[in-house]
Amino acid sequence: MADQNEFNRKIIEEFRANGGETFGPFKGRPLLLLTTTGAKSGEPRTTPLVYSRDGKRIVVIASMGGAPKHPAWFLNLRANPEVTVELGTEKFRARASSAGAEERDRLYAQQAAEMPAFNEYQQKTTRRIPVVVLERLV
Repeated sequence: MADQNEFNRKIIEEFRANGGETFGPFKGRPLLLLTTTGAKSGEPRTTPLVYSRDGKRIVVIASMGGAPKHPAWFLNLRANPEVTVELGTEKFRARASSAGAEERDRLYAQQAAEMPAFNEYQQKTTRRIPVVVLERLV
């Protein structure tokens, strides 16, 4: 976990220092920073995530690379659905919600078409990987 935290910290620093661009494994990928409130700690937790769009909504997938459990950020936003999104140089509040079954399948397929690794993630796990919709708050 420490290695993952260090990896994420470096990506977050690079993202913020370069107006949303990164140069490592996420170079050229649509990347955002999602800040959730820790479900247990109440502390802010920032995670870099790839995303897709569905109209004005932003879509992120709680795949954790096909791990058998949900990522911490997903558990956090289930407890506290109001989040902060950093997209390029823009920062805004949003409300997170899990997509229902039919919409989840459509949005997952849409993102997997753009980023084929998501097909592999679903095959690696027996859990139904959640799809999260982020809607900007005014």
